[in-house]
Amino acid sequence: MSRLAGKTILVTGASSGIGRALAEQLLARGTSVLGVSRNPASLPEGVIRIQADLTRREDVQAIFQDLGCIDALVNCAGVAYLSRIIDGNPTDWEEMWRVNVMALTLCSQLSLRHFPERGGRIINVSSMSGHRVPPSGGFYAPTKFAVRAISDSMRHEIKAAGIPVQIGTVSPGFVDTPLLDLYFRGREDQLQKTRQSMTMLKPEDVADCILTMLESPPHVEIGDIQLRSSDQRV
Repeated sequence: MSRLAGKTILVTGASSGIGRALAEQLLARGTSVLGVSRNPASLPEGVIRIQADLTRREDVQAIFQDLGCIDALVNCAGVAYLSRIIDGNPTDWEEMWRVNVMALTLCSQLSLRHFPERGGRIINVSSMSGHRVPPSGGFYAPTKFAVRAISDSMRHEIKAAGIPVQIGTVSPGFVDTPLLDLYFRGREDQLQKTRQSMTMLKPEDVADCILTMLESPPHVEIGDIQLRSSDQRV
């Protein structure tokens, strides 16, 4: 039996991509899944649906009102636009910052009130763009560097406060999800060439890594998993 059977896990961005793949695998392990999405009708069957627009602070705060106890939070929600620093659209920057950084951080902070005394886990889905800046990194890469820094800062603070919660991140390279279509909007030909030139990671590949972290014994804390397709050079 899975260590996750009977536990309750909150997953943001659970209606598509990595979040959806994770939610489906958790359900198969007998986990109660609370799925957060802007479009809750798109959530997998069996997920407890929570509607929220993560660009809105009040929506994020509402997720945790009367939430009850959870055993883990997985921040899968993210936005990726190819928006350059020198001439990018500040509206795109703001949306990425609100979802990738602010919502993730606030969810992490508010979740601390809902873990049992024995503790729990917070896992943040980051990116290889949070470890190195690719030529097309634009404003997206800084948001993922922020996720890495926030995760490390929170880990230090939690240890100092004696809170029994573990923090981890998963940092994938190219994953074939709707997020990738968003990132390559206006450059569909380049996306097609990229798909033809490599076998990209699947959402299930990343979900497997998250499950490894979630299923680890309580004394094992995995800080960060970096993964990319074997065809991806950088």
